[in-house]
Amino acid sequence: MTLDQFQHLKQWHLGHGRTHAVEGHVWDAVVMCWMAGWIGVMPATFLGAAWALPLCLAGAVLPDLYAVLRVGAHRRNRLRCDWLCALERRSLARRPHVRR
Repeated sequence: MTLDQFQHLKQWHLGHGRTHAVEGHVWDAVVMCWMAGWIGVMPATFLGAAWALPLCLAGAVLPDLYAVLRVGAHRRNRLRCDWLCALERRSLARRPHVRR
């Protein structure tokens, strides 16, 4: 997931905070785990806490995993995910090599 995609998702959640409050809180938790994963690698390495490195890796890949799981659930009609459509439109609009 690119930083532009992170930004698009955050803007969507801010714009739809009243109608999709739970999704906004879940996304904030995912981003917090992502930050903790990246920030925790260096202290875990220097302190010799090898047990923490898999947790840091899991946090670092959590946004991608979350998006993949949400797309799968949306396609199976188990969970409606409104922000996927908004993310795809905005991401495609910014790519110069994609034809409309």
